[in-house]
Amino acid sequence: MASTDVAALDAYSQVVTTVAKTLTASVASLEVRRQVRGHLRRAGAGSAVALTPDGFLATSAHVVQDSAGGTAGFANGVELSFEVVGTDVLSDLAVVRVSGGDLTPATLGDADQLQVGQLVVAVGSPLGYAGSVSAGVVSALGRSLTAHNRRASRLIENVIQTDAALHPGNSGGALADSSARVVGVNTALIGPGLGQGLGMAVPINATTRQILAALMRHGRVRRAYLGIAGGSRPLPPRAAQASARERGIEILSIVEGSPAAAAGLRPEDIVVTIDGVATERVGALQALMTDQRIGRPVPVEYVRGGHLSRTDIVPVELPD
Repeated sequence: MASTDVAALDAYSQVVTTVAKTLTASVASLEVRRQVRGHLRRAGAGSAVALTPDGFLATSAHVVQDSAGGTAGFANGVELSFEVVGTDVLSDLAVVRVSGGDLTPATLGDADQLQVGQLVVAVGSPLGYAGSVSAGVVSALGRSLTAHNRRASRLIENVIQTDAALHPGNSGGALADSSARVVGVNTALIGPGLGQGLGMAVPINATTRQILAALMRHGRVRRAYLGIAGGSRPLPPRAAQASARERGIEILSIVEGSPAAAAGLRPEDIVVTIDGVATERVGALQALMTDQRIGRPVPVEYVRGGHLSRTDIVPVELPD
């Protein structure tokens, strides 16, 4: 093996080793329990990442949804009981809190700065083995996953695709960059027939930081609701010229009795802006559905029959 190959391997190993040493203390193995016929039963496992010294950890919503808490185990052998502070199924994020203990919080990064091919390290508890580490690269960016609750569905946008080995129990664990900054929360493993060796992680960015903060403060995330489903499409030439936009969200269906229906919107209308902000993709529309827009008139520009029109919509709160 050439000396340059050895040097490259050593540099790679050094990065992975440093990230592992930095993050292992911040990642917990979760044993989840649920009430079954009046008794607490072990109902699953996952991982979590410490956010604050006083006990808050981030994990995946599907790991702890409908749970009665459980036990968080750390690499130093400490085991602490935890309770679920809040879950947000539509982002597949949750916050739990352990009782007692002085946690080592992880440093959060910004997934919006990632590049395809960049080295990433996954730290979690696959198959119940706490403090396990795997490494790989960012295979793709801009992927989407669909999350559902009982009343709505939502695209989790800009999901990170990685070839770092993930296994059952990794969900809720950390995906970190070479500086040990957590850039994602591991959420899904793509199994045989769909792409061997590929995993997904919910990105840590401005949007998900707000979600985690809301879960820590209030135990839930409030979202505005319009009652439309649609997809991105180019605008007709006349409408594009009138609006100075190239794309919008074409409405494919409208929920009866929803704010969009009350405002007179129809299927095949193309929403161009909401509250003055361009809606060229579904993620942009979703990002606008914050609690600040609940209950107040919001101006909407839309295209109907090739012509640009305007109306006001009063969003309501999306039910849990």
